[in-house]
Amino acid sequence: MLLSLIRLIQSFRDYQRNLAELSQLSDRELADIGLDRSDIPNVAAGNYKN
Repeated sequence: MLLSLIRLIQSFRDYQRNLAELSQLSDRELADIGLDRSDIPNVAAGNYKN
């Protein structure tokens, strides 16, 4: 139970970090890697499908 909670918190922190890093990119930089600003939450969560 405790281990599951720790993993959940870790996953959330990873998501928040990824979201913050991707949000700092310009629209041009996102376009260069084939993303749109609206794709950021899915990419940060690891759910992005091309």
